Amino acid sequence: MIAEYTVKLPDVGEGIAQAEIVEWHVAIGDTISEDDVLVEVMTDKATVELPSPVGGVITWFAANAGDMLAVGADLVKIDVTDTDTYNTDVTDTDVSDTDRRPAATPDLAVATAGAKVAVDSPVAVPAAVDAATPVRSAAVESPVGRPLAAPAVRQRAHELGIDLASVTGTGPDGRVVHRDLDTRLTEARVPPAAGAANRSSKNPRSTATATELRPTLGAGHDVVATNDVVERIKIIGLRRNIAERMRLSKARIPHFTYVEEIDVTELEHFRGQRNDQPNRVALKLTVLPLLMRAVVHAIGEYPQMNARFDDDAGVVERHTAVHLGIAVQTPRGLMVPVVRNAQARDIWECAAEVARLSDAARTAKVKIADLVGSTITITSLGALGGIVSTPVINYPEVAIIGVNKIVERPTYRDGVLMPRKIMNLSSSFDHRIIDGIDAAGFVQAIRRLLETPALLFAS
Repeated sequence: MIAEYTVKLPDVGEGIAQAEIVEWHVAIGDTISEDDVLVEVMTDKATVELPSPVGGVITWFAANAGDMLAVGADLVKIDVTDTDTYNTDVTDTDVSDTDRRPAATPDLAVATAGAKVAVDSPVAVPAAVDAATPVRSAAVESPVGRPLAAPAVRQRAHELGIDLASVTGTGPDGRVVHRDLDTRLTEARVPPAAGAANRSSKNPRSTATATELRPTLGAGHDVVATNDVVERIKIIGLRRNIAERMRLSKARIPHFTYVEEIDVTELEHFRGQRNDQPNRVALKLTVLPLLMRAVVHAIGEYPQMNARFDDDAGVVERHTAVHLGIAVQTPRGLMVPVVRNAQARDIWECAAEVARLSDAARTAKVKIADLVGSTITITSLGALGGIVSTPVINYPEVAIIGVNKIVERPTYRDGVLMPRKIMNLSSSFDHRIIDGIDAAGFVQAIRRLLETPALLFAS
């Protein structure tokens, strides 16, 4: 008798109906302990690690990386036989391939309705072993004469052409586990079959050589080998979320971009003075908190900018509170944490909140609540900001402010040529809601504030 524990996908956020499998931290056949991380799943734009409530041996996955799974659906099954974490809530099942074989494809399709079909298996399948290859001593057999092994191990051994009776099991009670099959394959020293894909659950990829992809040319044309390697990368997790949001924004919002240059010489002087204060050493003031304050002031003149457009319902929702989305580049891709109630914060409070949210985003510790509800967004590429950009609106907002890099160049002021620090603002607007004259007026209001920093602190 084998005791099996089924872990279901928990509710990882209010109102979340499904989650995407981002990355498995375990493989079928792995022995795990209670609280070991099983998998990373993503909802909206936050990635959440799910720990195991029990210890045991992984026997089944519900989905591959990139698949969507409904909340409450079976996620993973764990053999908890003879483990300390076994409890009476677990149902005993007979040791049979039928009882514990992974769900058939049609059942998985129902559980992940609307998701794209995954193309990579969570378990790498090497080439089959030649029957004439020397083998290890026989595996420990069960009372009925068969070697002890989980159904998933039996299925893999069958696919590899390995007789389980020829494998020495190193699992509990001599059970054959996946690492025993891997050892068997290593001893066989059989090279991978020609053209076999080099894939794994952690880094699915396939390659094709230049020879395989080389076109056939007409007579008289020499074909030169380029040693080209094509890497196929499945788009999953945050990257897929970003792709979907960009597609949605560009498909539904008619963008127009307005660019204006800002003389930030005085602003940079002001910023340098504030950073030189002894009590501000721990938190350096950047241009961003000052721009945030300028945006808040400008929204007072142009409240239509601080809005979200429900284009399905045909309703614009204007907000009095300014919830500023701040685009942050992370190792996993672009994220937009939200500085809430920016209108109630001074520049130092804005700077501290941006630092907190940026750090949380880059270390994958940001909360879902910090990633939703923005009413207008600021995006910046910092020193790589270039001269001009065309930022994509953070749907369903109606405006986004793009910051380009600061450059020093000769400029005429009152007829005198002098060096000045210049920064462009490249801002995009939803032309269904924002007219060109209002967009220009909004950006000019921001310009006046940034070029005369004292105005930022006027009531």
